[in-house]
Amino acid sequence: MMEKAVLGLSGGVDSSEAARRLREAGYEVLGVWLDLGFGSPAAAERTARELGIPFRVFPAAEAHEALVRRPFGEAYLSGLTPNPCVVCNPRVKIPSLLKAAEEWGAEKIATGHYARTETGPDGRALLLASGGRKDQSYMLARLSQDQLRRILFPLAGLEKGEVKVSAASAGLGAAGEKESQDICFIPDGDYGAWLESRGLSLPEGNFVDADGRVLGRHRGLHRYTIGQRRGLGVPAESRLYVAELRRETNEILLTPREDLDTREVPVRNLNWVSVPERREPFRAEVKLRSGPRRTSALAEPREDGSLLLRFEEPVRRPAPGQLAVGYEGDLLLFGGTICRE
Repeated sequence: MMEKAVLGLSGGVDSSEAARRLREAGYEVLGVWLDLGFGSPAAAERTARELGIPFRVFPAAEAHEALVRRPFGEAYLSGLTPNPCVVCNPRVKIPSLLKAAEEWGAEKIATGHYARTETGPDGRALLLASGGRKDQSYMLARLSQDQLRRILFPLAGLEKGEVKVSAASAGLGAAGEKESQDICFIPDGDYGAWLESRGLSLPEGNFVDADGRVLGRHRGLHRYTIGQRRGLGVPAESRLYVAELRRETNEILLTPREDLDTREVPVRNLNWVSVPERREPFRAEVKLRSGPRRTSALAEPREDGSLLLRFEEPVRRPAPGQLAVGYEGDLLLFGGTICRE
């Protein structure tokens, strides 16, 4: 009997090619499109027809609203810059796929993420970077051991170009589709307008410099993030960047680029992904953003369970609410929330 696997099928080229490769590996595949309360299952259903696999729409809108969209809006209003995909994967998408797998009698689930898993010598599930230039392990740094033990990543080690060529050769319509780079529930990328459409907005206030001088007016703290340069509308001799969102005074501090640098980043709400919690200082290669760059740091555990990351070279100050992820080679050690200094 063929082993069953439930695959999250968005209809994009990655999940479509992942479904094809999973089927070729000998799995009986069920394609599941998660209904998050927006979007259409048409592309995913087309891929399922092309591959000749069963297809199902699974309801997840209520969970997505409660666990992702609502907390996302509340975090923005508190001056944080959350990453909703990092929250959605362990709290909505993976649990929904596991529920669908339970109902279908499947042991495994799969996604089109570029990442790898292995089983460690102590039996722990290990999450690793994909092995190619494209790596999405950062977005999975909140997954639990139970989730990692059940998940398959058919695109591990592949490059994006390879995936597109392979999908096109197989005649998958998704190979020619344009991919979105924005958050799925904010397809135009205008976070401020999305928040305001939900009645979540903050009043206008002042841009100020380090000496407290007023430089201009902002449109509400919810429309800005740490490190932002574009759209400020403040005339200056040199480029200015958002350095601090001051919720208490409704001010935004603007500084030159060099004043954004820091060597220390505090991290809390740690998820020790592939290793037991470490209580002694250790070195790690750290991602402060989802891009490919890693920076060497000394991670110092604190008594409250948080970490203080001390970088060997200055890094651009990250936005509180974003995710910091630590690696040892390809092995993902931890993921945690960047907090205010």
